[in-house]
Formats: sequence, C-alpha cells, structure tokens
Amino acid sequence: MERARGNDSGDGSSRFGIGAEGTDMTPHAALSAPENESARRAVLGSQVVLDLYECETRHLDDIEWVEKTLVNAARVAGATIVETVFHKFAPWGISGVVVIAESHLAIHIWPENRYAAIDLFTCGENVQIDAACAFLTRAFRSRRPVRRRFTRGDHAGAPSRARRTLPSRRQGCGLQTTELAK
Repeated sequence: MERARGNDSGDGSSRFGIGAEGTDMTPHAALSAPENESARRAVLGSQVVLDLYECETRHLDDIEWVEKTLVNAARVAGATIVETVFHKFAPWGISGVVVIAESHLAIHIWPENRYAAIDLFTCGENVQIDAACAFLTRAFRSRRPVRRRFTRGDHAGAPSRARRTLPSRRQGCGLQTTELAK
C-alpha cells in the first residue's frame, strides 16, 4: 500500500495540487499577477521521496539492471535524459543518478536490507512523477512502498530587497531568470 506524506493536501491523497513550473516573471510582475497565476508560479519544483521496502527483485545488486530501470522510469515519466552515473560498492550496494533536463532521479540501494531509497525531483510541468513511482514500485517488486511528496522553492519568488536578476542557463526547468542575493 502506498502512503503519502510530506506537504500534501492532508486528506491522505498523494495528488500534487499546484503545477510545478518555472517562471519568466520578475518578482514585481509576480506580485501584480492575478492571485491564481501567482500561486501557481510560486512553486519551482516537485519532489517525491520513494522508500521501497521488502523488495523482492533479485536484481538489487545488479548495476546494469538498476541503471536500465531508472532510465526506463525517466522515459515512462516523459523526462528528457541528459546523463547517467552509477556506482557499485563493495561488498554490495549501488548509488546512481539519472540527470534529466527537468532535474533528476537518484537511487541508493541496500541489498542486504532489500531496500531502495529513491528521490525523484522535477521542475518540469510535463514530467509524470506518479507514473515513474508506479513503474519503480513494480520493477523492484516492493511489498511496502512509502511515498512522500514535497514542493520545492515555495518561497523563491518572494520579494527581497537585495536581489539582482541574471540570465539562466537552466532551460530544462523552464526558468528564464536566476535571482541572486547581493
């Protein structure tokens, strides 16, 4: 059974209510925008922390299988894959990341505990995190998945007296500006 925790709606559902999209608005423009648009653009990202307990797959220490599975999860989510990096530890265990244009999918596995810790982060509004979570839960054959959802950058658009704006190079997240405190 999947359980939702974190800053969700509090009603036990794991649905994410505010679209996670970037903004090309300045803080001043965001303040003058209609309230619903301002609220929608206030969140920069969505993150799901997925704990997969009691995994029954025999591939928990198979680095090729783990990398292929995370890449396929990114594809299922509709993400744009940029790069992958995976490492196998001795005597066992794997850590890895699939960098996507919209952010990342990361994993750390403790095969001896039949446990995989997965982090899915996106600042793209079209990435289907729930589809990736369902895919990973099935692939790892977790008997006890626990999912927590968070919003990220909730206050990044808040006005500040000491801000300057620079062009952003993070086009994958849809950001048009990057604000730096002076």
